[in-house]
Amino acid sequence: MTNNPNPPSTPPAQQRPGTMRLEVPANLNMTYANAAVITQTHSEIIIDFVQVMPNDNRARVQSRIAFTPANAKLLLQALQTNLQLFEQKHGEISLPPKPVTLADQLFGAIKTTDDEPQQPSS
Repeated sequence: MTNNPNPPSTPPAQQRPGTMRLEVPANLNMTYANAAVITQTHSEIIIDFVQVMPNDNRARVQSRIAFTPANAKLLLQALQTNLQLFEQKHGEISLPPKPVTLADQLFGAIKTTDDEPQQPSS
């Protein structure tokens, strides 16, 4: 009989088909990001998670994750599902008003002929 120098600490749990056991390393550091910049190439969706601090005009990239387009879409669906569950439990998440862009400031008051109500034709 041979002795295994590294026996498993716990027996493997019974898993349902299609499930995965998630292992989080004990020394994993959490990174805080309060913004994201999303770009794409012909084969990837890239999300830079950034940290923007008050009174500092720099946005520091904390982490960059590249996804296949299909995996990015699956992430979007998972986020939508989890946000719906969160709002069911804690109430609707309110977002701050969208900031006014420079274009809105410069040209927002200009009305085009398309904006004017149409007179009914006789």
